Amino acid sequence: MTNRAHVLLWTDQTAAYLDAIKAAGLADRVAVETLPRKDKPSAEQLSRTEALMAGGVPPGLLPSMPKLRWAQAMSAGVEGWLALPDLPAGLTLTCARGTHTESMPENIIGALFHVAKPYRTVADHQKQSKWVNTVAQPLTGKTLGILGLGAIGQEVARIAAALGMRVIGTKRRVAPMPNVAEVLPASRTDEVLAQSDFVLLLLPATPETDNFINAARLAKMKPSAWLLNFGRGHIIKDDDLIAAVKAKKIAGALLDVFRQEPLPSEHPFWAAEGIIVLPHIGGPHPQRDRFVARLFVDNLGRFLDGAPLKEVVDRSAGY
Repeated sequence: MTNRAHVLLWTDQTAAYLDAIKAAGLADRVAVETLPRKDKPSAEQLSRTEALMAGGVPPGLLPSMPKLRWAQAMSAGVEGWLALPDLPAGLTLTCARGTHTESMPENIIGALFHVAKPYRTVADHQKQSKWVNTVAQPLTGKTLGILGLGAIGQEVARIAAALGMRVIGTKRRVAPMPNVAEVLPASRTDEVLAQSDFVLLLLPATPETDNFINAARLAKMKPSAWLLNFGRGHIIKDDDLIAAVKAKKIAGALLDVFRQEPLPSEHPFWAAEGIIVLPHIGGPHPQRDRFVARLFVDNLGRFLDGAPLKEVVDRSAGY
């Protein structure tokens, strides 16, 4: 037991992770402890843990873990971790980037259909036993602009291209990619906004993206365009979006993420005509723990072998 690396799984559902560790043949190389999120690690756990997996940690915890060398975040976004005032400089932090690719692209495509097709209106008419001739808008031939062409964006592009859509977007490191007609740097965001019939936000949470979509950028969009946010809530300046939709400077917005979640009942998004509120359904998946466990165990094997880890967070970039 003394030669095993001490691993702490600080989460409520641990079965998928324990099964993955066993299936990968790593059980004999680690001493795994599990802890529900409502509980705090004991002094003994703090003193011996070398690898930690958690959704997040409170300030003051990480500096009290002298042997901790690696922390695996359970989500792609790590703004909570990076906001810690005492995040150890030498700690390797990895995120769960890429573990939403089984669910989020489908939900985003569903959102595109929701705003382009009249199914919601037809359902309302059915309640009134009314037959109203309605024309569905085609997605074929329309332009989808994706701000943040990461793993999720690339999969959305693949599906959208199969539907006959033209896809353009921005990426921090510009390089050609399949199914995307133009990949542009963030400095050319306005060009993407001006061309797009649908603008999809998949940007990470960084100081640079705070209030990124404001009145000036909304003014660059087509009056017929829809804005879809599946990235982070703070990307949008809320008041500016409400004003733009009310003034019909854009057709509407579908939002899945917000500055505060759950969205407070008094927030004006709820009542704003042209704004659709989703309760953060983009990423959750019934088997998501299995997907995160796959990445975690891959990284655990690398950690034990002294090899480079996957999805290491770039602290300067913020993700």
